[in-house]
Amino acid sequence: MRKLSENHEVQYLSSPGKELDSVKEQYEIKVHPVEMYRRLSPLKDMKSLCQLIKVFSKEKPSMVHSMTPKAGLLCMMAAYLTKVPVRVHTFTGLVWPTETGFKRKLLMLTDKITCFCATHIIPEGEGVKMDLLNNGITKKPIKVLGYGNVKGVDMVRFSRRLEVMELAKPLKREGIFTFVFVGRIVKDKGINELCEAFERLKESHSSIRLLLVGRFEDTLDPVSDKTREIISSDNSIEAVGQKSGDELLAYYAAADCFVFPSYREGFPNTVLEAGAMGLPSIVTDINGSREIVKDGENGMVIPSKNSDALYLAMEKMVTNNEMRAKLAANSREMIMKRFDKTLVQKCLVDFYNDLLK
Repeated sequence: MRKLSENHEVQYLSSPGKELDSVKEQYEIKVHPVEMYRRLSPLKDMKSLCQLIKVFSKEKPSMVHSMTPKAGLLCMMAAYLTKVPVRVHTFTGLVWPTETGFKRKLLMLTDKITCFCATHIIPEGEGVKMDLLNNGITKKPIKVLGYGNVKGVDMVRFSRRLEVMELAKPLKREGIFTFVFVGRIVKDKGINELCEAFERLKESHSSIRLLLVGRFEDTLDPVSDKTREIISSDNSIEAVGQKSGDELLAYYAAADCFVFPSYREGFPNTVLEAGAMGLPSIVTDINGSREIVKDGENGMVIPSKNSDALYLAMEKMVTNNEMRAKLAANSREMIMKRFDKTLVQKCLVDFYNDLLK
């Protein structure tokens, strides 16, 4: 935002809350609190749309750029109706590929409406791009900026700095191989398969543990009762809750391998972060993850929803020290070359400047 503010007036719109207040204070820009609900809610969505139309009619922006599915649908519709000249939407991930029946058709329709109302569409990665084109969501020309990702990685912050390593010391366990997962503790992130594979691996490798860094969601896509029982009863699994800042980095630094068996993603930031921290990764063969992790170079790529494949990959990480060291040695360099924050931000700023000439 600071970079954009050098040449443009930047305003920020989001649901109200402490995060929005923080953006206002940190960047000293005008913000617009508009409540937007993540789930389908026709009456609430119509109210949000009316509020957005009111904001855009008053501010008359040259460009509106939206992210996330619901904000994209509502903001692109409001910008279209108020005749905003440049309307950009970034698809950071697609929900419908893992859905079936009427729900899949409905979600696809909302993405089609978003694309119809937008003048420019940015998929966060090549996988998202191909899903949009191959499933007829849009026929408009679409382009991935740089190597993908909307944020990039601050390679100075995400490093094994002295402060981080001091925080990591009490988290390390000498002689214990540590896997770490970072993300929401939900079914779609592959937590059921992860716990099943870990329990199986423990039968032949007792000196292992699993760190689960993230919050449980009991109402939206919860893990199975069996998985809950495994997590609560197994002392080798530590669910430490959501972490941020250097405290989060310390958990990466305390681990030997990052594991992320998600069912679907746009472009997962945690896989980027783990790579920047020098960790080899086990990821599933899905959008985003397979664009960050190259099998046999900086990690292992396995089929999604497959606990057997996950078990074999985890076992290989534990037993093959030479392979793991090679993957770890490549991890940070590969992230730096393709996803350094400076490169990602430059791609976006150049894109904005071209659109607004």
